Amino acid sequence: MAWLSKLIQYLTILAVTIPPTFSSQCPGPDCSNKAVNSSVKTSNGLIIGHPALQFPDVNEFLGVPYASAPIGDLRFAAPVNLRSSRGVVANHYGPYVSAPILENCPTSNDAFPSFPGMTPQEPKIINAFLKVNGTQSEDCLYLNIWAKPDSSKLKPVMLWIHGGRFVITSAESLNYDGQTLAAKHDVIVVTINYRLNIFGFSGAPGLPQNVGLLDQRMAVEWVHRNIKAFGGDPDRITVFGSSAGGTSVDLYSYAWAHDPIVSGIISHSGTALSYKPNTPEQSSNAFFSASKSLGCGGHTAKPEQVVECMRQKPWQDVFNASLQVPLVQTVTIPEPVFHPVVDGITVFSDYAKRSSEGKFARVPFLVTSNNNEAGFYRLAAQAANITVSDETWNEFNLAAFTCPSGKAAKDRIANGVPAWQARYFGDWENLRLYAGSGAYHGSDLPMIFGNVERIAGLPDSEAEKKVSRYMASAWVAFATDPGNGLKKFGWPKYNLHEKTIAGLAYDNKPDVRFLEPRQFDSRCAELEGKSLIVGDGAI
Repeated sequence: MAWLSKLIQYLTILAVTIPPTFSSQCPGPDCSNKAVNSSVKTSNGLIIGHPALQFPDVNEFLGVPYASAPIGDLRFAAPVNLRSSRGVVANHYGPYVSAPILENCPTSNDAFPSFPGMTPQEPKIINAFLKVNGTQSEDCLYLNIWAKPDSSKLKPVMLWIHGGRFVITSAESLNYDGQTLAAKHDVIVVTINYRLNIFGFSGAPGLPQNVGLLDQRMAVEWVHRNIKAFGGDPDRITVFGSSAGGTSVDLYSYAWAHDPIVSGIISHSGTALSYKPNTPEQSSNAFFSASKSLGCGGHTAKPEQVVECMRQKPWQDVFNASLQVPLVQTVTIPEPVFHPVVDGITVFSDYAKRSSEGKFARVPFLVTSNNNEAGFYRLAAQAANITVSDETWNEFNLAAFTCPSGKAAKDRIANGVPAWQARYFGDWENLRLYAGSGAYHGSDLPMIFGNVERIAGLPDSEAEKKVSRYMASAWVAFATDPGNGLKKFGWPKYNLHEKTIAGLAYDNKPDVRFLEPRQFDSRCAELEGKSLIVGDGAI
């Protein structure tokens, strides 16, 4: 009866003329005297949402299209604005009008093997962080919005860009579920999908490069154009992301330095200085390796014919062919080959120089990293049967995260851009992966989004709850007033010579402790130019 369900969804969109409310249908006590407006008129028609499950006084809009489906002739091409005005029933991750229920961009779902001393909750945490549970399709350029309709004033907007080394994960994750953040703080939360792997970073000759980054820009443009209808302030959009998402928001600041649209940037565990992008030759070699394996020809064939052939193949075949292209071998873990490439438009070859010269968007900047990022990457190394010394992992932490974060903050301040730096130290029992995992890569994200218990299946400690509330409040303060919000919150701007790094969950205590940058980056000069894992690939 799938056809009947689809027909009902079409008729629902066509029939709705007056925005309904769910206040009388809402199952929870939080709904009393709360009107949750479930439909919003946008540039692409009526978007029909529903009350969020955990917080039914929050509007939840899942699977809102922001660009045309990148299929057929649009495979490997720059994103195209969505022309449709048919609207969408946004009650599940994925499209409902133009296609079956599919949402996630093609991604791998490999699981890590057991790790010595791993905790019982480790598989749950890793699955929430890395696995995509929904179905996959090329038709994946969708975003999700959480908005609490409890204010007559427009709210600041926080737009999340997920990480995953530009090849894995999606916005459909408990880590990035925005309903808690929107329910407990005066902010609207948006999460987006963008094309990954060969579909987002194909290296195909003669075509625009880094279309996954162009997807991100189009999502920002759609939000800027439509978020006011959801109660958001289009002049207060902060983009934030972690890992490859943290790198993305920093890359964004260089690519659109003169037209950023956004009012603030928060970069978690990754900056434009954290990795070395592909050369055009590296990316084209990877593309031709995949095309040749599919019988579409290699370097000696006419590029336009190769691309046309690749566009005719089922996306699953193209994706599987991309997985057969050899990874880049590095000191610690193998790196994917399909990721950002230097094109002189969206990605550049000289970020250290550009950073020193201030060639980034002149918008306030918050950069943060974790005290033991390698605590997560050790799992990936074991999965690849790689063993390195603790000293190498220490250098990895410095070269990939600590030093790039410090330079990004220092160069912003030197060029007159407000900047703050934070460092997360939390080592909570319910988020621990194994003894000694510490504040590992990604462990700060459940604290910001407020979803620790749902992810780990274990209750938070009282101190953990306080840290989570504090961190989320600080992030929202920044989004509310990027230039002064953290100053009002008691945070000093970054200064190399003073205690200006906000130490979060230091000794697992809820109070912030301000620390000197030199306490962490004294070895950065000796590591400049040293080739480590992230220095050769994406994070």
